[in-house]
Amino acid sequence: MAKLLVLNGPLAGQSYELKVEKTTVGRLEDNTFQIADPSVSSHHCEIHLQADGLLIKDLNSTNGTFINGDKITEAPLKPGQTLRLGQVELRIDDGRPAPPAAPAAAAAPAAAPGKLRQDQTMVVQRGVSLDQLTEPRSSGFDTAGKGFTKKTNSVNRWFLIGGIALGLVILVGLIIALKSIK
Repeated sequence: MAKLLVLNGPLAGQSYELKVEKTTVGRLEDNTFQIADPSVSSHHCEIHLQADGLLIKDLNSTNGTFINGDKITEAPLKPGQTLRLGQVELRIDDGRPAPPAAPAAAAAPAAAPGKLRQDQTMVVQRGVSLDQLTEPRSSGFDTAGKGFTKKTNSVNRWFLIGGIALGLVILVGLIIALKSIK
């Protein structure tokens, strides 16, 4: 019987036997196999038990589903393969000894301390591509040497003109009132 062996994360060392036709994997409790890690989506993927083996389907997860480092949307799962959901790695085990593996790449950094709500998925940063390093970044500022430009606001202009006119009317009214008292 095939099973998932958790290699890292909060459930490291635990295994889950794939004995039902469809196993849902994700962070929330309503999944068949719950992995409470913030890099795993609430409903991350489905594993289908078929007559000819296992089939995995990604459920549009935020951080993707990977088999031996290759991102997949749907693919067959074979014993000995490494499955990565977010930052959590699992191995497909059928009870037989695993074939020798290639040297593992550097481990992914652990999730930042602190609590995330159960319905939030932490987005795993994938770094910067070489193309992104060579293209100029737009800072949002005017870089043509013009400096900052003053905004014009007609409402403020009319408010100022109205205030000056009202002030003049009051001043003229006071002057007339003072002359009539004498």
